[in-house]
Amino acid sequence: MKLLLISLLTSFVITTTGWQLDFEHAKAEASQSHKLILLNFSGSDWCGPCIKLKKDVFESPAFQEFATDRLILVRADFPRLSKNQLETKQVAHNEALAEKYNRQGKFPFTLLLDANGKVLKEWDGYPQSLTPSSFMETIQSLTPSAK
Repeated sequence: MKLLLISLLTSFVITTTGWQLDFEHAKAEASQSHKLILLNFSGSDWCGPCIKLKKDVFESPAFQEFATDRLILVRADFPRLSKNQLETKQVAHNEALAEKYNRQGKFPFTLLLDANGKVLKEWDGYPQSLTPSSFMETIQSLTPSAK
């Protein structure tokens, strides 16, 4: 019983404050919580702009607070170093997401989606002018009924 409770609490903390890996679960959660999905394609160990976007925008306290109330975060990572390789199932899942949403293989590539997976906005790369506040303002402008 303790193990089940710990697992549930850990799962809750990870999914409410961090990046998920399962897109279908994210869609279900977004539908239930009336949030949008932010899908980020990243090369976490080789893509300089991906690393910078994560550090400067996604890990900023302002964005994290903003995202907690409004977004379900999903990362599709494509690491290259052998020490960072993902499980085969996760690789297949990320490749399927790329086939649907990132056919040109852009990195970083970030999309704002509704709970059904419909694309509302795309960010290609990491523009120099992008700041946490401008990023959040763009998302807010696309969701006037959001909190």
